[in-house]
Amino acid sequence: MTHQLNTLKPQTGSRRSKTRKGRGIAAGQGASCGFGMRGQKSRSGRSTRPGFEGGQMPLYRRVPKLKHFPLVNPTTYSVINVGRLADFKPGSEVNLETLAAEGLLTAAKGPLKILGAGDLNVKLTVQAAAFSASARAKIEAAGGSCDIVG
Repeated sequence: MTHQLNTLKPQTGSRRSKTRKGRGIAAGQGASCGFGMRGQKSRSGRSTRPGFEGGQMPLYRRVPKLKHFPLVNPTTYSVINVGRLADFKPGSEVNLETLAAEGLLTAAKGPLKILGAGDLNVKLTVQAAAFSASARAKIEAAGGSCDIVG
């Protein structure tokens, strides 16, 4: 038997009729209508707003907002570009201490990271905690070496 959209009905017994509250004892939901005697949930209207947790700090206010969770202990690097290393003598060793001694880094705030802006034509042994890919390529193209220091 094919059904058409204009003849569709719910299956028998699948939908219960709505209970009529407050229509006497014989109706089964008379007087307090199944809501108990007193209290917030027995009153008319909505009992509490969505997300209300009885005064406890609700979940939607406990979790961080925006797109991501902040890093608890982010690593802050002392950064310098390879172009600034061109002033060193060929074959010299470059690390956080020598950069501070030369005055290229004013304040060493954390481990050293070498970035790739600028050109380098001097062979250097660079010791740092991290290198960008372009910085590593420029240092090694000039004949130098990149050593990762913990």
